[in-house]
Amino acid sequence: MIKLITGKKGTGKTKILVDMINNAVKDTNGDLICIEKGAKLTYDISYKVRLVDADRFAIEGYDAFYGFIAGMFAGNYDIKEVFIDGILKIGGTDFDELGKLLEKLNILSGNDTQITFTISADNSELPESVMQFV
Repeated sequence: MIKLITGKKGTGKTKILVDMINNAVKDTNGDLICIEKGAKLTYDISYKVRLVDADRFAIEGYDAFYGFIAGMFAGNYDIKEVFIDGILKIGGTDFDELGKLLEKLNILSGNDTQITFTISADNSELPESVMQFV
């Protein structure tokens, strides 16, 4: 299942995401993953969450990102929630490619895992392929 937090830069998306992560630590039975570009959230989220810096693994583009997530799922069946802060910084600003990624990840995650993204864009900028997950 895919969930999106959208809004222009500076509208509090990361704060909402951090609150969701810290609440999920209390409520979720399984592993939690947070992926970001750079290590900004190190002191904001619980140590129980696996924090992944996309730069450390040289993840660039939506195809590489999909492969990375698929590899994580293949190696760990206990992942229940994945949080991604700033997907446009990792994959780029091609919203059509983002829509394709979301479709593929929605199939990959099924009903067992929730994947939450922050997207620094207004809803009016996003195509239908992305908006269906808002």
